[in-house]
Amino acid sequence: MEKTVKLESNMLQGSLWKPVLLFALPLAATGILQQLFNAADIAVVGQFTLERGAIAMAAVGANSPVVALLLNFFVGISLGSNVVIANALGSGHHKVVHSAIGTSILLALAGGVIMGVLGELIAGPLFASLNVPEEVMEMAVLYFRIYMLGMPVILLYNFEAAILRGAGDTRTPLMVLTLSGIINVILNLVFVIGMGMAVEGVAIATVVSNLVSSVVLLFKLLGSETEIRLDIRNFSFDKGVLIRILRIGVPAGIQSSVFSIANVIVQGATNSLGTIVMAASSAAMNIEIFAFNVFQSFGQACTTFVGQNYGANQVARCKQVLKVCWIESAVLTILSIVLIISVGKNLLAIFNGDPEVIETGYMRMCIIFPAYIFSLTYDSISGYLRGFGISLLPAVLTTIAICGSRITWVYFVFPLAPTFFTIMAIFPISLGLAALFLVIALFIKKPAGTILKRQQVQAGSVEEEKEQKMAVQM
Repeated sequence: MEKTVKLESNMLQGSLWKPVLLFALPLAATGILQQLFNAADIAVVGQFTLERGAIAMAAVGANSPVVALLLNFFVGISLGSNVVIANALGSGHHKVVHSAIGTSILLALAGGVIMGVLGELIAGPLFASLNVPEEVMEMAVLYFRIYMLGMPVILLYNFEAAILRGAGDTRTPLMVLTLSGIINVILNLVFVIGMGMAVEGVAIATVVSNLVSSVVLLFKLLGSETEIRLDIRNFSFDKGVLIRILRIGVPAGIQSSVFSIANVIVQGATNSLGTIVMAASSAAMNIEIFAFNVFQSFGQACTTFVGQNYGANQVARCKQVLKVCWIESAVLTILSIVLIISVGKNLLAIFNGDPEVIETGYMRMCIIFPAYIFSLTYDSISGYLRGFGISLLPAVLTTIAICGSRITWVYFVFPLAPTFFTIMAIFPISLGLAALFLVIALFIKKPAGTILKRQQVQAGSVEEEKEQKMAVQM
């Protein structure tokens, strides 16, 4: 009989300040690295495909919102795996852990195959409906089809990373992503410069690098001597576990996808203001994503830490997790914003040296960055609620607050004053609404307080029953 080593975790005991930080920082670094490697794809096709450079960049760019829409949905579902595994580890239900791991792997592969087949069928009509220019169409469809063929391994990596994060390990996914990212950049150069490819080269490089990362993590799970070992003998769908994963993950996935749709609509309004504004907004967005990854990582940390402590019936500690995550998120997000704002114009100049582009992009940063205090608030609370398995409520509230307000603003307010400032103003408004809604929801639901009261009532009932039995015996 194989021996299983118990995971060493500081999630369930001791101070939370250092463990939360050590969990969140690699997660933030992972998101930032992904952004840098995605930028490398565009840079390579833009610089090394000669006269096809502009068209190739446009083709890859046209894929970004579509790919984000599809990928974000499944990354949201993977949060369900994270929560179920964290709960099971905290409560010591090893059978559920193993079932959740096997079910997650199969869900990733099945979802990837379905999305791959669907992608091949809808590629042409999809990009035609997005009004992609005729000269860009062929390359855009080609990139999309190759990318979709890689969906099984792309989703597999994301679910494997979610499994490891559920167990408190964020460093392994970061190290593996670093390896695959380096492979991606090398293959970009080999395929595009060495073999004369264009978008098909960077698409193949993306798929191959994801194949490497998913295989490495698969062997990590297969060879693990801890409770998160993947056992091929028990490799099957568990209906009960699958339902729990989907109940938590689907609302999170829909929330991410709807966000993408709302942002596409906002981008459409931004595009109507001309090339300068488009360039400025795009450059600023690529810089803002670094601060975004910081507070988002603490939201995920909150989900995992609460999930394990809730599973271990340490409900009072869950409230402490939210406090620690919010404070650390606020401190590091503010520090990153101050750093970026201080060199913001220099960073914008890397993308485009036009003074008007730099000033317009800097205005966007100065409007959006202060609103990130709202973002980190609703992200931390959303993570806290999901740790208790409450996923639908934060998804609905943030969708109404952010997506509803942004779409309404674009169609009813922006036409009255069609300026870049008008478009940007909806970001702090929508983020503030989301934070307000989630704070209200937290005070209404009070998951930790509700559970503690129920436990006290149950304990009182048991004690009363004991006293009655003693009285009868006397």
